[in-house]
Amino acid sequence: MAGILGLVQVDQSTVAIKETFGKFSEVLEPGCHFLPWCIGQRIVGYLSLRVKQLDVRCETKTKDNVFVTVVASIQYRALADKASDAFYKLSNTKQQIQSYVFDVIRATVPKLGLDDAFEQKDDIAKAVEEELEKAMSMYGYEIVQTLIVDIEPDVHVKRAMNEINAAARMRSATNEKAEAEKIIQIKRAEGEAESKYLAGVGIARQRQAIVDGLRDSVLAFSENVPGTTAKDVMDMVLVTQYFDTMKEIGASSKSSSVFIPHGPGAVKDVASQIRDGLLQSNIV
Repeated sequence: MAGILGLVQVDQSTVAIKETFGKFSEVLEPGCHFLPWCIGQRIVGYLSLRVKQLDVRCETKTKDNVFVTVVASIQYRALADKASDAFYKLSNTKQQIQSYVFDVIRATVPKLGLDDAFEQKDDIAKAVEEELEKAMSMYGYEIVQTLIVDIEPDVHVKRAMNEINAAARMRSATNEKAEAEKIIQIKRAEGEAESKYLAGVGIARQRQAIVDGLRDSVLAFSENVPGTTAKDVMDMVLVTQYFDTMKEIGASSKSSSVFIPHGPGAVKDVASQIRDGLLQSNIV
């Protein structure tokens, strides 16, 4: 019924192209319009003003001869004030945009190395957007935004890059482990040196205590037993230590048997030998 009466409806975010006897007449905005078909007026098509998205996959190679697939996402829309140009001048909008994207990407990426291409994705997207904006504005289209969403190297190149990164991380881990072991060894050596130093200090103090004790014993014995000399006291101390040593050797279950002279004359010889050794060491 609406067609018979010449009434047409144009939906929101859409414009209609009106012709009169085959010639462009005007662009109809959203709403209800009266088109008397009897005088040759008709709607030849509709044009959406909504933002559309086109994903373009372009294969090219970088400056270092690595083949990559660049994925670009183009967001565009028709301009209401240039709707007639968008409707009449282009027969395949997506194909036209794709051709421009291919041209810019294949002119830009070969100037960059693989690493630079990843780092300069925004620059590539900006170059594509600027070229598309200049080219598509004359056809009644606006480029809303251009994104380089992905750069995919060849499978073999990607595997090689992963192996290089893995090797670099392994090398770093090995260096860190070696450095940790080095620190452990240094700390262990410092601890052993400190331990030996303290042990030496303890031995020195022990010997000093023994010397002080012998001195006090000799002085006390000489004072309490008239007529004795320091030599007599040292002989007695040496003989006492000799018998204590014999006692400890016999009391230990793990000691081997030791056969030494044990008569009174032998004890005197032992005392003489010990005393002579001490005197010789003092002379040296």
